[in-house]
Amino acid sequence: MANFIDRRLNAKGKSTVNRQRFINRYKKQIKKAVSDAVTRRSVTDVDKGEQISIPTRDITEPMFHQGKGGYRERVFPGNDQFTRGDKIDRPPQGGGQGGGQGEASDSGEGNDDFVFQISKDEYLELLFEDLELPNLQKNRLNKLVEYQIYRAGFTNDGVPANINIVRSLRSSLARRTAMSAAKKKQLKVLESELFELENTPGGNAERILALKEEIQQLIKKIDAVPFIDTFDLRFNNFAKREVPSSQAVMFCLMDVSGSMDQATKDMAKRFYILLYLFLTRTYKNLEVVYIRHHTQAKEVDEHEFFYSQETGGTIVSSALKLMVDIQKERYPADEWNIYAAQASDGDNWADDSPTCGQILEKQILPMVRYYSYIEITNRAHQTLWREYESLVQRFENMAVQHIRQAEDIYPVFRELFKKQAV
Repeated sequence: MANFIDRRLNAKGKSTVNRQRFINRYKKQIKKAVSDAVTRRSVTDVDKGEQISIPTRDITEPMFHQGKGGYRERVFPGNDQFTRGDKIDRPPQGGGQGGGQGEASDSGEGNDDFVFQISKDEYLELLFEDLELPNLQKNRLNKLVEYQIYRAGFTNDGVPANINIVRSLRSSLARRTAMSAAKKKQLKVLESELFELENTPGGNAERILALKEEIQQLIKKIDAVPFIDTFDLRFNNFAKREVPSSQAVMFCLMDVSGSMDQATKDMAKRFYILLYLFLTRTYKNLEVVYIRHHTQAKEVDEHEFFYSQETGGTIVSSALKLMVDIQKERYPADEWNIYAAQASDGDNWADDSPTCGQILEKQILPMVRYYSYIEITNRAHQTLWREYESLVQRFENMAVQHIRQAEDIYPVFRELFKKQAV
């Protein structure tokens, strides 16, 4: 019987065929590990793959065994202590050895966690699962395109997780048949001729030796045909189908004033990088407008938004006014789904916070589909938070969240952009 063994370098002891099944089975534990990994990463490593560790207690299989009590008849073969009919005393309670293995013990022994590597695509898929832009409406079907994954037949190239065993073995069988069918047919003819000569008195001895030698050569050639070859491998092919949706724009407003220390700015950048990856992975042709502000607001490109060192005082309304101007000039509300995400430490001139509330109430919230605000601070909330919180009570398309430490970023992100119930 032939054995089909995957010896490629990326196998490393894991079952490539059942990889996706394993991920789906332990998705809860894997998603928790992924969310924990987000907070440990640097800003530049947010979108890379991850090494996932799952406690052994979460991957143990159920085990059936006999319970305590009752009378049982058993056969103990090969012992030299008992004879037939002897009765064996029941072991004392608690004296038996359990079948399970703990993760740790007082003797210093235990089991390591189960560790495996997930790819960048698998990581991002788990990271942004069940997320969407809230209140998206189909104004025009000419810009924003959502992607849906669907099966698209088979391909000769692919990742090990998508290998199709049946198709690969079928291709292997066809190749082996094509390469050895003629040889097997010739072998059958030679063996028949050899049988007749050996059973004929006075048969030609030289011809018999020549036939045996030729048969051995044919057998070696047939055996040399490999059972499986890379040419035989077939992979399940998955493709993205474009689903037309509405055109949309996301305004990203970030406070870069002097009150935002480096740690606070890093947390704001982490939030916006998650948002950027989510938007670019899920939607096509969605436009993003970046606005940085201190006492003055400025529209910048992606690189300057994340890496510029400019700083100053704090006037939040400058960013809101610039957003309104850009929207009126380039993104008419009746043609675009408009979204905004603002990050700040909440520090603002006391006289400016009411101005921010008025701009939001009269000019921004009536036209946007969704406005999210995160405040990154360990201090008590100031006037800006109170203004925004009062607006949340009156507008359903606005949400505010508080981030105190890096561990709060991903849960807050998922809360802001979770998929809405239909």
